[in-house]
Amino acid sequence: MMHDISPLHATSVDDLPYSMAALDAAMEAAGLDALVATSKHNVRYLLGGYQFIFFSAMDAIGQSRYLPAFVYLRGQPDNTGYFANKMEIHEHKVTPFWVPHFRPDHWGSVDTMTAVAEHLQKCGVASGRIGFESGFMPKDGYDALAQALPQSSLVDASMDLTRLRMIKTKPELDLLREATARISESMQATIQASGQGSSKHQIIERLRQEETRRELAFEYCLLTLGDSHIRAGSDQTWNKGEVMSIDSGGNLFGYIGDICRMGVLGQPDTELVDLLAEVESVQQAAFACIAPGRTGAEMIAAGEAELRRGANARHNDFFAHGMGLISHEAPFLMTNHPVAYEGIDAERPFEPGMVLSVETTLQHPSRGYIKLEDTVILTDEGHEVFGGDERGWIVSTQAD
Repeated sequence: MMHDISPLHATSVDDLPYSMAALDAAMEAAGLDALVATSKHNVRYLLGGYQFIFFSAMDAIGQSRYLPAFVYLRGQPDNTGYFANKMEIHEHKVTPFWVPHFRPDHWGSVDTMTAVAEHLQKCGVASGRIGFESGFMPKDGYDALAQALPQSSLVDASMDLTRLRMIKTKPELDLLREATARISESMQATIQASGQGSSKHQIIERLRQEETRRELAFEYCLLTLGDSHIRAGSDQTWNKGEVMSIDSGGNLFGYIGDICRMGVLGQPDTELVDLLAEVESVQQAAFACIAPGRTGAEMIAAGEAELRRGANARHNDFFAHGMGLISHEAPFLMTNHPVAYEGIDAERPFEPGMVLSVETTLQHPSRGYIKLEDTVILTDEGHEVFGGDERGWIVSTQAD
């Protein structure tokens, strides 16, 4: 059942999902005098939940691109600025932004970064260390900022912003919980409405519609049918007795739900019941190690040890990662598996408010791709599994 839930939209610093003190501390530790954030997810986070709907799907316009910029000077919250597209003046009239300096004057990357540089100069930061997001700054914007501030040092602050987002507030967790629940409902509806002869293209489109009906922004569906391990849309059809692995991410007001569930066309046989139970045993072994003070390394060791005890260990795989505004964020728990980053947080003690994705995959040579993926949050007492219902075989009886 869907619950009424509102997007985050801070109208004052008291509504932000972080504190200025925490931001100042992060910047001081990194030796930053100023911060220029330009990724959609970090600008949204730093503003307190706002994202301009006109550019929610794409960035290109005219001869340049949309480049929102959130500018913060360490210890100077009164000089915080948001450099926006001209059309965002209408958003401000409806719900004024909390930032003291709102500049809706820009259409492209160069004019935005030129204005950012002018603002920093007026605030006395013509030199020093300025943090930016190297993966989310176009070259022409970077060149404009560097040329206007030749005495400054531009350094990548991407990890500092990721760390700032790592511990979620209650409103953020509420969005993640609801996003996961709605994806689970969408998957159940999709599996039960699909039947003999449904193609992968049709099933993916049905899931998109189900998620959209539940006010989610559909992001992707990784789908397998039968004995295939290929997780892409095609004309392949679902047939009686075959399994379906359905893995999807849906976005609720910026926060991502990401789970995988299993369907079967007709009642599962004994072998399928045993195979999913093997996957489930790995998940449960990992869950048992998720609590404040425990570490990702402990959780991973427990999951992998249980995996090795299974009858199909050579076909099994275990993975865990942090998530929230994006599908892989801090804490980073495993190295290059399968996404190319280092597991730098594996030995870091878990803290309440962290959000994890835990997933076990069995690529069985004859029965197909059997997987469970769950979203788990750290609580004061231990952990909570989001979307924990319907984690067994979801049966479609439309086999005829």
